[in-house]
Amino acid sequence: MGRSRVLAVLAGALCVFTTACTGLTPSAVGTAPPDVPKVTVDQADTADTAATAVLAGGCFWGMQGMFEHVKGVNRVLAGYTGGDAQTAHYDEVSADDTGHAESVQITYDPHQITYGTLLQIFFSVAHDPTEVNRQGPDSGTQYRSAIFPQDADQARIAAAYIAQLGASQVFSAPVATTVEAGRTFYPAEDYHQDYMAANPTDSYISVNDMPKLAQLKLRYPDLYHEPPVLVKG
Repeated sequence: MGRSRVLAVLAGALCVFTTACTGLTPSAVGTAPPDVPKVTVDQADTADTAATAVLAGGCFWGMQGMFEHVKGVNRVLAGYTGGDAQTAHYDEVSADDTGHAESVQITYDPHQITYGTLLQIFFSVAHDPTEVNRQGPDSGTQYRSAIFPQDADQARIAAAYIAQLGASQVFSAPVATTVEAGRTFYPAEDYHQDYMAANPTDSYISVNDMPKLAQLKLRYPDLYHEPPVLVKG
């Protein structure tokens, strides 16, 4: 590959990198999320020491950075879920016509934290589940609120909790979160992994995501973990 081609590729990568999740919503800073109830339907005891959850709630930078601080979580990958392997790339997903949602794949120890507790964090401090096809400053179906259950038990728990939240009327608008089974998770590009941990003073992160992390520490001090569990170590 010639030098000019190398420079063109690097420039293209930089363009994608700098246009990801760039909106700002200063008015949201300091807004306390509602107190959501604990789940009443949760996973049964298991001998397994590792399980996987896949969740989508806006830009995956913040979602990944949030769950990397949760005790019992061993790894969090940023990626794409809902579309095909051929279109699981940032530039194509950003066009909002692939069916993918920016998402996170959470590997956790069910003896330390349950799937239901992960959902409680997801619905309370990780994102606003009442927003439709957007999250804060970012709009499009790739930023939708969605749960991608990995088995029938997770689908049952997710549906029951959404119904529970609706009945509790804890939110001022209906929960827009969809439950989408049978979808494959595809890891995102390397430059997206651990972005929040590596760039805590980035303007997007400091405005949109660090307040959520502060709420995690405030609301769930027994579940907050420092330092974060990073993909890159």
